[in-house]
Amino acid sequence: MAFNELGVVVSDIYFVDPNPGPGQEGAERGVRLELRVFERDQLIGSIYSAVPIRVARPLWRVDLLESVASAPGSLDRAHHHPRFSGWEPGRRVFVEELSTDPVGWLRERFARLDEVLELAEAPESLRAGEDVKGMAEAGPMVVAVVEQLLADVAAGRAGQAPADAGDSVRASWL
Repeated sequence: MAFNELGVVVSDIYFVDPNPGPGQEGAERGVRLELRVFERDQLIGSIYSAVPIRVARPLWRVDLLESVASAPGSLDRAHHHPRFSGWEPGRRVFVEELSTDPVGWLRERFARLDEVLELAEAPESLRAGEDVKGMAEAGPMVVAVVEQLLADVAAGRAGQAPADAGDSVRASWL
């Protein structure tokens, strides 16, 4: 979902072995949400042609992950990245509510999206205006999509290893 310059993307994800640190070895599955900058390009064709849109750089990421060895729905590795440096995520921040009440935590973040953007050190032009208002109003819809995708991961319909999984595969379009 995108507005003029601000949007959100959501996907299921599977890491064979991301090796993020001691105590977090082994495969992970879950849902990833990113707040992104969206960019419009010039029309290619008539005024009725589709508008070329690029999903550009990330501002904030939420990884609702769990180890594959744990019970579905545990979200024992859930964290978020409050800011990025270019395309690379900053430090992981573990918040208990991401594991115990991810839907409520996300709902609260969308209700205070201006604070999320400030912590992300987003450009001032992205921190106020119609995009932030529209994204905040769309928050319940985005959260509902995340909730459904989490249910699909827990049920084994999403966040699964591809058949040709090597030892460092990341299966996701995000």
